[in-house]
Amino acid sequence: MIEVCAVDDVPLGEGRAATVAQRRIAIFHADSGWYALEDGCPHLGGPLSDGILADHCVVCPLHDRRFDLASGEALTDGEGVTAHRVEVRGDRVCVELAPARALASAA
Repeated sequence: MIEVCAVDDVPLGEGRAATVAQRRIAIFHADSGWYALEDGCPHLGGPLSDGILADHCVVCPLHDRRFDLASGEALTDGEGVTAHRVEVRGDRVCVELAPARALASAA
């Protein structure tokens, strides 16, 4: 687990970007808990950390693509993003990076 930020750095209902082991990730503080996803939308690289949290998903700020906060699966058309495990330890948010998701090959 890698310490990423303080709990107070990410207000409830918002996301923030962080660089962890040279990977850009988005940390989210939702009503249902803490989540971490790769920060770039696979469509056009929109920053998911700037997206809107709605229910159990984040909405990309560029083209309204939706991703499940827990799994990173796409809830609309297209590829999903990598989800990472998050633990809150006291007042610190820690992330365990998952292997990067393989991109689907173009047919």
